[in-house]
Amino acid sequence: MSLFGFKGHKETAATAAVGRITLADGRTVAIARQVDCIGDSCPRPQLMTKKALGQSSPGEVVEVLVDNPTSVEALPPLCAELGATHLETRKAERCWQVFIRKD
Repeated sequence: MSLFGFKGHKETAATAAVGRITLADGRTVAIARQVDCIGDSCPRPQLMTKKALGQSSPGEVVEVLVDNPTSVEALPPLCAELGATHLETRKAERCWQVFIRKD
């Protein structure tokens, strides 16, 4: 059961950027891929993130949407293991947005 009470996930793999976002430090980055893990519990968000990063090119940014607090805490430390950099985590209206760049 998710924290926000709804289920549904999808992965959006796009050749074009999904969107752009300005980080807290003022940098603007293009989102190359979005992984929607809303409603999923561990370890699925970590596995979906690993898959998305594996399909990404160096420098691309993946946005992971999660509503599970444990997953929010688990994703940043996982980045080093996956050859990626955690850019930022934001609280959105019904989830957290975790931005990760493949190194």
